[in-house]
Amino acid sequence: CLSLLLAAAMAGTDVFQEIVDRDVFKYYADGEWKVSSSGKSVTITNPSTRKSQYKVQACTQEEVNKIFESAKAAQKLWAKTPLWKRAEILHKAAALLKEHRLPISECLVKEIAKPKKDSVTEVVRSGDLISYCAEEGVRILSEGKFLVSDSFPGNDRNKLCLVSKIPLGVVLAIPPFNYPVNLAVSKIAPALIAGNSVVLKPPTQGAVAGLHMVHCFHLAGFPKGLISCVTGKGSEIGDFLTMHPGVNCISFTGGDTGIAISKKAGMVPLQMELGGKDACIVLDDADIDLAAANIAKGGFSYSGQRCTAVKVVLAIQSIADALVDKVVAKMSKFTIGAPEDDCDITAVVSESSANFIEGLVMDAKHKGATFCQEYKRDGNLIWPLLIDHVRPDMRLAWEEPFGPVLPVIRISSVEEGIRHCNANCLSLQGCVFTRDINKAIMISDAMETGTVQVNSAPARGPDHFPFQGIRDSGIGSQGITNSINMMTKVKSTVINLPSSSYSMG
Repeated sequence: CLSLLLAAAMAGTDVFQEIVDRDVFKYYADGEWKVSSSGKSVTITNPSTRKSQYKVQACTQEEVNKIFESAKAAQKLWAKTPLWKRAEILHKAAALLKEHRLPISECLVKEIAKPKKDSVTEVVRSGDLISYCAEEGVRILSEGKFLVSDSFPGNDRNKLCLVSKIPLGVVLAIPPFNYPVNLAVSKIAPALIAGNSVVLKPPTQGAVAGLHMVHCFHLAGFPKGLISCVTGKGSEIGDFLTMHPGVNCISFTGGDTGIAISKKAGMVPLQMELGGKDACIVLDDADIDLAAANIAKGGFSYSGQRCTAVKVVLAIQSIADALVDKVVAKMSKFTIGAPEDDCDITAVVSESSANFIEGLVMDAKHKGATFCQEYKRDGNLIWPLLIDHVRPDMRLAWEEPFGPVLPVIRISSVEEGIRHCNANCLSLQGCVFTRDINKAIMISDAMETGTVQVNSAPARGPDHFPFQGIRDSGIGSQGITNSINMMTKVKSTVINLPSSSYSMG
């Protein structure tokens, strides 16, 4: 209990003191930090130490109901707030987020074992995203369309149509553990600039960082009820949130839970990103050094716990030996250990995640794959592992490990690589390494995936770029502009004139 108190005190120092009650972090509703009437809490385990780090409120369904009531009322008023004013408050939130990047990043280090330097980068990037979104929103939403009726056959010019974009209402935002700040603001900022209110359900691992981030929005001066943050057990409030009649839009990033949500959502607009098995095709004319550097970084950054991590290497047989040797050489320089020490490879998020990864590794071992390093695990910490000569009958060829394990499949032709890529139900991103731009474009066209990177590892960003997957990887498209548009709907006003009217006629 003492360690929890100390952790809570450190994370809640100074300006964040009001968000914690003894050793339990509060939830946020009606512009206030509150203690749940349930009297219960959810424990957050430090992935590195595997000990209790923080506690958050276990909110009740009745508290969720009140949050949606407040969100609906606040949204009606917010929709009448001028665009410039919405943008002004968002800029304040962005500045506050950057100002308090250190205590927020400390939470990321302890909750999700993200290296310290990367944690700070996530918070700063999130502030930049909010500011960009504020500016982009003013540009997008200040423009509409004006249509005249005589452009369609059989009509005179007696109808004038004014087209504008209006808010959807209440947006339910559910980010994942691996980017609990950045992938929260990527939903919150577009929703707010578009005139919506937001109910945030942060992931359990990453909830405290999310609560700190929400406090920056609170300090920026957003109206009461416009932003809420509800914490609790998914088994108790998960379905209750996603199926709540007060939800007008769901933006979700995570795993296959999103498929279950989409089946239950009914007529609610959805924005879903559900992971990927991002393929990296390396041709025989590729710059092998460039490919190896990108595979090492793209496959193992944040211990491979990224939707856009390289998840499978498809290497032309003639260059596979040289490529594997160079990737192994890069991997030998990785530091392995604590996120506080800015190690390259840190603990994966949970024991269940580590067990799942180990299951994939053992399956490949039993079926005869070649291990380029010895498999080593200590608790949730798994040493980086490149597995060569992986075949399609191995689970690792198809399933997403979300950890520091990367399979190499040797292919005899580009067509074989494309077929493997397109056979997977996860189709978020992919990449191709070649010196021939014509080949690159043709392969990109043939790869059935949301984005194809040419001569670089998959990546989400810059944050204004479109980001989307197909098949089981998601619904809709993200990126600042696309998110703003997705969180609005079209409204038409038609003026009917008594007779045709032609300009200058």
